[in-house]
Amino acid sequence: MALNRTVAEVTDRIIARSEKPRRDYLDRMAAAAADGPRRAHLSCSNQAHAYAANAPDKEAMATTDVANIGIITAYNDMLSAHQPFERFPQIIRDAARAAGGTAQVAGGVPAMCDGVTQGQTGMELSLFSRDVIALAAGIGLSHNTFDSAVYLGVCDKIVPGLVMAAATFGYIPGIFLPAGPMTSGLPNDEKAKVRQQFATGEVGRDALMKAEMESYHGPGTCTFYGTANTNQMLMEFMGLHLPGASFVNPGTELRDALTVAGTERALEITALGNDYRPVSDILDEKAFVNGIVGLMATGGSTNLVLHLPAMARCAGVILDIEDFNDLSSVTPLMAKVYPNGLADVNHFHAAGGLQYMIGELLNAGLLHDDTKTVAGDGLELYTHEPKLSAAGITYEKAETTSKNEKILRPASDPFQKTGGLAQLSGNLGRGVIKVSAVAPERQTIEAKARVFHDQESVKAAFKAGEFTEDTVVVVRFQGPKSNGMPELHGLTPTLAVLQDRGLKVALVTDGRMSGASGKVPAAIHMSPEAANGGPIALLRDGDLVRLDAQAGTLECLTSLEGREPAQADLTGNGTGVGRELFAAFRANCGLAADGAAVVV
Repeated sequence: MALNRTVAEVTDRIIARSEKPRRDYLDRMAAAAADGPRRAHLSCSNQAHAYAANAPDKEAMATTDVANIGIITAYNDMLSAHQPFERFPQIIRDAARAAGGTAQVAGGVPAMCDGVTQGQTGMELSLFSRDVIALAAGIGLSHNTFDSAVYLGVCDKIVPGLVMAAATFGYIPGIFLPAGPMTSGLPNDEKAKVRQQFATGEVGRDALMKAEMESYHGPGTCTFYGTANTNQMLMEFMGLHLPGASFVNPGTELRDALTVAGTERALEITALGNDYRPVSDILDEKAFVNGIVGLMATGGSTNLVLHLPAMARCAGVILDIEDFNDLSSVTPLMAKVYPNGLADVNHFHAAGGLQYMIGELLNAGLLHDDTKTVAGDGLELYTHEPKLSAAGITYEKAETTSKNEKILRPASDPFQKTGGLAQLSGNLGRGVIKVSAVAPERQTIEAKARVFHDQESVKAAFKAGEFTEDTVVVVRFQGPKSNGMPELHGLTPTLAVLQDRGLKVALVTDGRMSGASGKVPAAIHMSPEAANGGPIALLRDGDLVRLDAQAGTLECLTSLEGREPAQADLTGNGTGVGRELFAAFRANCGLAADGAAVVV
């Protein structure tokens, strides 16, 4: 199938926009690669320090040219998604040794859980943790003793931060090894119902706690299709996972075998072998287009509209919101996974998952097949699924029909003809909206604004019974410069209750919503943000606002002429729970439209 015209035009536009930064990036990577194996440039003393504690492999590392893998791990046992990584370094070391190489943990990176910090002060550090992760991974790799790297990370900011580091050290090959989703627990829609019942006082905290514990119940990623699982999808569409690696449950034989196979592949693609595949060659413009198409086809997390531009800039590629919008306009929504449907990621995987979806999108001309991946040349390799045999991992062509069309549909007969995200623009600035879970009749709203400066004030107004008519709820001073751009997912149950009562409601904010954003239309990432004097700072209670997701517009219909932007007291955002340490991040971060990054 010929490449879709819009996909080709967007790709060409990105290539033209990125011409100079991409050329400069590749020149830097080529110069670094030309130096040859990293350890060759270390003194005997440097090397002795690097190998001193690695008794089983010390002699081989000091006297031979065996490839050495650096492991960057986001392990901690507070995150269910990262707890399985506790075992991975030993599996990787053993597998590397058996394959004639070596491996060392180069460093650890922080990994915070947005589920724990949701609605809490710690959430104000969440987005900036992405840049900290990139910095921490860079420190680990700066020892310059590694011929390849494996990256152990899954969740919201962790994978984007690791990709930013992998791109910066792009002359080193790298493979991402996931941990997989937890097994299915309490269905996500039942959990959401209990949350709404708690918000209205129908059930108490005991019932809420029981539902939450039955939903988040074991090792692995949360099973809804939020940011963590969207990250895993991206790593396959962009060629940084082994095919079929994303959604295999932790602690299974296949999961361990994929970790071994990833280690073996990490050794095969170093500059010491015959199949050198540096990350800089994999993360090109076409790979990012493939990732965006995957985001739209799956109805993935809005957080990736922030993360992908930051990731891309580290590889010299410049993305814009219009790229997401235009690719969404031609990408069919093929999956219904909670919050876009009732199924979870385990059900999605069983129905055919990413292998089926990639095959369909390739056949429809919506993906670039001519990309480099860690598995080899061509994205068609990712239409094959791993099988476990006595010899290890083998690959078989995935089936070409969905096992459950209520969850996963063909590109020719999708749930909707366009993707899950859309750009919004108008006299209030630029933002994005996730429409894949929003009913078509709710995607347009014209109503008076109620303006707030924090989400707790919205909840207080709700409890006081102040929302009695159709309303556009505006929550501003939630951008990266204001307070680190926390997710406002805690507003979802409240706004959903109003919607269920028959009101038309929408959210407009310069903050974020989570990958779990649901059925309430939410214009998010408004840029410029209020703290930068963006138009959202001009709004007042009672202004008439129109949001039209179909037309891609967000307008204040009341004149804003002559108004001074509102000023908020942000002094309370600078202290407590570590916020003091991030003052420089708040002061120097970029626009949300560019990824809200500090390091790039």
